[in-house]
Amino acid sequence: MASLDRVKVLVLGDSGVGKSSLVHLLCQNQVLGNPSWTVGCSVDVRVQDYKEGTPEEKTYYIELWDVGGSIGSASSVKSTRAVFYNSVNGIMLVHDLTNKKSSQNLYRWSLEALNKDSSPTGVIVSNGDYDREQFAENPVPLLLIGTKFDQIPENKRNEVLTRTAFLSEDFNAEEINLDCTNPRYLAAGTSNAVKLSRFFDKVRLLTFLSLSLQMTGFTDRKRFNFKSLHYE
Repeated sequence: MASLDRVKVLVLGDSGVGKSSLVHLLCQNQVLGNPSWTVGCSVDVRVQDYKEGTPEEKTYYIELWDVGGSIGSASSVKSTRAVFYNSVNGIMLVHDLTNKKSSQNLYRWSLEALNKDSSPTGVIVSNGDYDREQFAENPVPLLLIGTKFDQIPENKRNEVLTRTAFLSEDFNAEEINLDCTNPRYLAAGTSNAVKLSRFFDKVRLLTFLSLSLQMTGFTDRKRFNFKSLHYE
């Protein structure tokens, strides 16, 4: 496959939040019957149509890298995961909507993946301690995905959705909330499906632009403002 025909998207989050079930649903369009713990990293591929239904439509491939969710702070664990963070084009941050701690840990996962050379501490970063400006020039698109939506009691949903809205704002990312055991949450035409396609298309667009700049000899990424791009 040519570089422009594929993109690499990390799937990050704590163990048990449903990353493997999510990846299986996205790539195989079916529910994963017996999910197991991911050791190291598992890779699956999704076929996606860029700008589907337009004259610019083009089929490409998305490599979804499901990284094991151990949050141990041992340097050996972090150095092993760092191998998977190379040449990343997009990141899905996955959390369990019934587990607030898994949501808080997304700040740490983002710090580790996007700032992998700074030896992250592995300490949980709370909402109040997260510096939004730290990734103000981050060119890697993010998508926030909450799982186990079906397990939230009706009287708690507004509270949970308010919390995820703050997460989404912090990461400057759209959010999708779903149940990985029910494909209807990603059915064609739903708001979740639209957000997912928009995210993947943005990943491909920015990957294409980045490679084009490299081909033309423009290597100073800081002088090119990716965030100024308007994408529909």
